[in-house]
Amino acid sequence: MAEQKPNILIIMVDQLNGTLFPDGPVEWLHTPHLKALAARSTRFQNAYTASPLCAPGRASFMSGQLPSRTRVYDNAAEFASDIPTYAHHLRRAGYYTCLSGKMHFVGPDQLHGFEERLTTDIYPADFGWTPDYRKPGERINWWYHNMGSVKGAGVAEITNQMEYDDEVANFATQKLYQLSRGLDERPWSLTVSFTHPHDPYVARRKFWDMYNDCGHLEPAEAAYDYEDYDAHSKRIMLANDYKAFDITTEDVRRSRQAYFANISYLDEKVGQLIQVLEETRQADNTAIVFVSDHGDMIGEKGLWFKMNFLEGSSRVPLMISAHGMKPGVIQAPVSNIDVTPTLAELAGVSLDEVQPWTDGMSLVSMANGEARQAPVLMEYAAEGSYAPVVSIRQGAWKYNRCKLDPEQLFNLENDPQEKTNLADSNEHLDVLQQFRDQADIRWNLDQFDKQVRESQARRWVVYEALRNGNYYPWEFQPLQKASERYMRNHMDLNVLEENQRFPRGE
Repeated sequence: MAEQKPNILIIMVDQLNGTLFPDGPVEWLHTPHLKALAARSTRFQNAYTASPLCAPGRASFMSGQLPSRTRVYDNAAEFASDIPTYAHHLRRAGYYTCLSGKMHFVGPDQLHGFEERLTTDIYPADFGWTPDYRKPGERINWWYHNMGSVKGAGVAEITNQMEYDDEVANFATQKLYQLSRGLDERPWSLTVSFTHPHDPYVARRKFWDMYNDCGHLEPAEAAYDYEDYDAHSKRIMLANDYKAFDITTEDVRRSRQAYFANISYLDEKVGQLIQVLEETRQADNTAIVFVSDHGDMIGEKGLWFKMNFLEGSSRVPLMISAHGMKPGVIQAPVSNIDVTPTLAELAGVSLDEVQPWTDGMSLVSMANGEARQAPVLMEYAAEGSYAPVVSIRQGAWKYNRCKLDPEQLFNLENDPQEKTNLADSNEHLDVLQQFRDQADIRWNLDQFDKQVRESQARRWVVYEALRNGNYYPWEFQPLQKASERYMRNHMDLNVLEENQRFPRGE
């Protein structure tokens, strides 16, 4: 008898700072369900995004490829249908694949291997959010981030994002109940992708009040004078329109309180999903992955949101609970693009046909004690950058390069706050040269820049053309087949009632 393949539940969140997960959630976060999941998971202490922005980070996560290979450079770059994702790999191997929630696919393909999608997305699927390298310094006011998210932080019982995540959780819960009935004999992979704790920093009172006495409402490192920031951080601050807002200490505290509160909001959703797994006896054969697309600076150094390679922005939580992966903490750097090959190994799926074009690697052997020497690579080529920025994270080191800027080299063991750039230090010339050599092998930044500019220019033409006359949206339209739900007259009521009950006969 063939070994039963595991079901796979992937829980993805948006903009969750990985420094808050040094070994599962930090002690002071009110996250009982995530802490319980952490206790039985392999916990990757130094996990990173492939790109600190939603669409490029997610396309890379799903494909196991960096943005320079997927060509998803920013939040309005099309994710090509011919790039296999973990949904394609699993579906090809006989899995039922389903998505509830956000994945920020841009383009007319809104499935990318998922057999079923339960909700629409929260963000646009067209080319309207395309940056323009031809106009460095331009702010596109109607969609660029601004500091209003910080200035307007506070309490609300319903928001655009809460409405979305409530729906995501409800549809996912309903789907888990449906899967428990066993009417489809295939193993399943369900991806549940929330938009919290992404700004705006607004939380329900229930969760906000959990942090009224929190001792972590002010950042560990205060804001700098503008002239003291590195070149890329200055560009991001200008892109975020920081000069138009007077951000007070109370604004910062309220933003962080709401952010922490929304982690607790998500924890409740995670608990809801896991409870259904347990109550429907699916938990023992279900691997669970918890991950974020990128982080959030949440006011550290006076910076907010993401779009840079600093730890708060680029580091993400990654926990995997699965048979064959030993629980415990792994300190070696890894990437969320390693999830696709990890899922393939857990499901017994070969990636040999696409391996030469895959940047990620399976984490199963690391969970069982095998050392990893390969570096983690990151790329950013979206709003706030005027040319591509790349990064290498290896051992204790992080190296950042951009054709426009001085190099950066940080020793994260000695300098976790990334205060001291060692690229100018004569004592570290050997280390610096090693990273220069690696970057030279991996990237041709001139060619990368040309590719990004070509992509942006094409999309500006296409978007403006399609907005003239009748506009046909690419947004996913969830279909509810009412004629196939509950009881209808082409069904046998007795069969229906028996099939829809789980467990039966008790």
